[in-house]
Amino acid sequence: MRSSIVQRVLVKLSLLRKMADRLTQLQDAVNSLADQFCNAIGVLQECAPPASFSNIQTAINRDQPSNPTEEYAQLFAALIARTAKDVDVLIDSLPSEESTAALQAASLRQLEEENHEAAARLEEVVYRGDLLLEKIQSALADIAQSQLRTRSGVPSQPALPDS
Repeated sequence: MRSSIVQRVLVKLSLLRKMADRLTQLQDAVNSLADQFCNAIGVLQECAPPASFSNIQTAINRDQPSNPTEEYAQLFAALIARTAKDVDVLIDSLPSEESTAALQAASLRQLEEENHEAAARLEEVVYRGDLLLEKIQSALADIAQSQLRTRSGVPSQPALPDS
């Protein structure tokens, strides 16, 4: 029974580690999302065509290679959407507060019940062990008495068992 309790405790620890792993994954995904937003803004600022002002004439070189702004926008939109979806999945996989408290309370009650049962069994085993120890000590005392009688030349009498 002790191994059963230990196994259950290990399972609980495993669940806590998994939850911690999920929180770490969630934190990493949110950080990744923030990085993607920053990178998207930076690339779009760099690739964006200059704004035209009505008062100011700017000379734009028409021979410049085409700007891949649209490709970058699609790439970052896809990355951000996928990462946001990953964040949603990770959030949905976390247990809710209500169920966690209720599950923990039920689990603790069950573990306490199993602990009391194991303690009762342990007390019974200790009691039987004490009885067995008394019988063994009595048998050893009888053997010692028999050996002493044999050495002193007194004939030994068979001891009656203590049933």
